[in-house]
Amino acid sequence: MEFLRERISYLRGLAEGLEIEESSREGKLLLHIIDTLDDFADAIIENNENQEDLEDYVECIDEDLTDLEDEIYVDLDDEFEDYDYEDDDDIEYVDVECPHCSETIYLDRELLDDETICPNCKENMIKDI
Repeated sequence: MEFLRERISYLRGLAEGLEIEESSREGKLLLHIIDTLDDFADAIIENNENQEDLEDYVECIDEDLTDLEDEIYVDLDDEFEDYDYEDDDDIEYVDVECPHCSETIYLDRELLDDETICPNCKENMIKDI
């Protein structure tokens, strides 16, 4: 962005070298254009600095998020690694029809007892069978 400053300085020097005075209408216009260009250069330089700061900030947030994701997913992976999926094959499911609402429920045979409640109508399913 330094090239903007150099070019504006060149224009300012050129205007002084041509002895452009603010007393004439054209001179006044040219000098105000050069001042406006200088203001634009300041705004562009400030925007670029703010953009660089934002990029640094987003990069830090991204690194923190990556660390969190790694920590969370590693913990979840550990949980699933410890789980014995072969035990799922040993589960024997039975289908039980609720005598109250006629909803068919699939239950693990080991969980079936006199206190089994229908998830649909909330009535005791087994006691009445």
